[in-house]
Amino acid sequence: MVIVITGVLAGIVAVFITKPVEGYVDSVRRAELTDAADVALRRLTRDVRLALPNSLRTSGNCIEFIMTRTGGRYRDPADGSTGGKMLSFTSTVVTDFHVLGKTSNLATDPDYIADNDYVAIYNLGTGYAPADAYLAAGNNRAQVSSVTCSGANTPPCYVTLVANPFAAQSPPLPSPNSRFQVIPGGTQAVSYVCSGGQLKRYANYGFNPAQACPPAGTPATLIGSSTTTAVCPSIEYTSNATAGRNGLLYVQLNVSSGGETVSLFQQIHVDNSP
Repeated sequence: MVIVITGVLAGIVAVFITKPVEGYVDSVRRAELTDAADVALRRLTRDVRLALPNSLRTSGNCIEFIMTRTGGRYRDPADGSTGGKMLSFTSTVVTDFHVLGKTSNLATDPDYIADNDYVAIYNLGTGYAPADAYLAAGNNRAQVSSVTCSGANTPPCYVTLVANPFAAQSPPLPSPNSRFQVIPGGTQAVSYVCSGGQLKRYANYGFNPAQACPPAGTPATLIGSSTTTAVCPSIEYTSNATAGRNGLLYVQLNVSSGGETVSLFQQIHVDNSP
């Protein structure tokens, strides 16, 4: 008799406990999905904000841009200097220049320039040759041969290039503000590809004049597994580079698991001032 009564009471209690437990499990799953989508979009946002001006482009479910680490100003005759190494836009023989301000050749400094990095000047983007850093030759991207500073990590530093493509441009396109950006040699162009139920990040595959979707190389999977799927139903990019020097990237990311889906939307400002 006691066992029967206990069983009846257990059944009654279970009716009231089942729904709260199910609700808790559902809320945990939704929180995990939201967190996974948020982390992926934050990673994308951080990378896009380091994009070389006017290098971001989209194709279908692919987003591509050229990553930068830092930037600075190069010395040229227009800055009033009477000495130092000027970056030449007339002689391809001159392959080195002084950097104005603090620059580092130590990897422990966030603003460092290293051997095999690239220097890009006045990038205007696809369709604006020779001011297109994706192009292979005669463009506005030069590989760094070495960086020499007066001290271990003190200005003035000067950069030596493997070759000077800026003097080979026709016409030459120096930066109006003598600015340059540094592209990490181990990162180069970066692509985010949303396909096959996964969001993947590709890097260090070189520079493609025409966008490849997906590019070559082995990607890192940011989100998506045997139990979780990621879909990007909307990726849009608008740029007003001529007038406003800015762009806006819009991304919708849907993450699904266990029959439920969470949708996150992200608008990312893109600085296109070269």
